[in-house]
Amino acid sequence: MLPTHALGGMLLALPAALAVPEFSGVALAAGFLGGVLPDLDMYAGHRRTLHYPVYYSALALPAAAAAGLFPSVATVAVATLLLAAAGHSVADVFGGGLELRPWEGNSRRAVYDHHRGRWIAPRRWIRYDGSPADLLLSAAIAAPLLVAVDGLAVDGPYPALVGGTLAVAAAYAALRRTLPAVAERVVSLLPERTAAYLPARYRASGDARAASAPER
Repeated sequence: MLPTHALGGMLLALPAALAVPEFSGVALAAGFLGGVLPDLDMYAGHRRTLHYPVYYSALALPAAAAAGLFPSVATVAVATLLLAAAGHSVADVFGGGLELRPWEGNSRRAVYDHHRGRWIAPRRWIRYDGSPADLLLSAAIAAPLLVAVDGLAVDGPYPALVGGTLAVAAAYAALRRTLPAVAERVVSLLPERTAAYLPARYRASGDARAASAPER
């Protein structure tokens, strides 16, 4: 789920924050934003438009080298943002598929590999976003982050950001199983012209159709 990715992005940025403490706030903020960035495609080709597991990773390596050799606000921000976005895109492979009810396991699409021009199948180590295991992972990431942020004495509301993100994760996990029915009800009330622009998983009447229909 998105909170897990946001926290994961901050965790990936933590080595940079420790290595160059004068830019620790920049690193943590960019890590958070990089963890969120890929999911901005939620309603426009989700896990394809802004998910680049290969290319983000390839760009993160030279960016990290540049940040190590020439640390500055710009180099540290770019490196940590790319690293977090890469981590998000790769991590989606190990979750559930792209469908309205991912716990049913009907979809064979986890994330799109632009380099090879195909969808990568979900591994389902975390069965679905918002699952109890996903929430546990969020908590496991948040714990060391809170300790590290406190030790760094970073300027900014980072402890509150970590705690707030974990609270959002808990709320989402509590509601996750009810959200598909809510989404279907909302979509049924929309005008046909508006509903036509939604991803197939929201428009299809059944999850099997949603899993096989092409994403917008």
